Amino acid sequence: MITINERSALPIYEQIIQQMKEAILKGMLQGGEKLPSVRELSASLLVNPNTVSKAYQELERQGVIETLRGKGTFVSKRTSPRMEQERLEQFQMSLRQLTVEAFYLGISIEQFKDWVDEYMRELGRDKDA
Repeated sequence: MITINERSALPIYEQIIQQMKEAILKGMLQGGEKLPSVRELSASLLVNPNTVSKAYQELERQGVIETLRGKGTFVSKRTSPRMEQERLEQFQMSLRQLTVEAFYLGISIEQFKDWVDEYMRELGRDKDA
C-alpha cells in the first residue's frame, strides 16, 4: 500500500500522509477500515515508529483518520476530510508555486489543465468535482 522513496526530497512522514490520502481517494482504503498500528506500519516500512506516529497525528488532525482508544486507528467514515482555511491557503500557495514553475518550464495552460484532469480522474474525481 505505501512505498517509501528514500531518494525523495519529500520527508518520509509526508510520503506516508500523501500515499494514505491517495489510497483512500482511490478506494483502496474504505471509511471505517482498520489501519495497521504505528509499530506494525513502521516495521513493514522499515522506518522509525516516531515517523509513522507523526504521519498518523497529522492525518488525524486533518480528519482523514481517527483513533479509538483501545481499538486502534481507522479511516474516518466522513466522505471527505474537513478543509480548514489554513490548509486551503497552503494548497493555493502550492498551486501558485507549481504554476510559476510550469510557466518557466514552458508548459502550456492546456497541458497543465490536462494533467490536473488526468490526476483527478485517477483519484476517481470528475472534471467538475
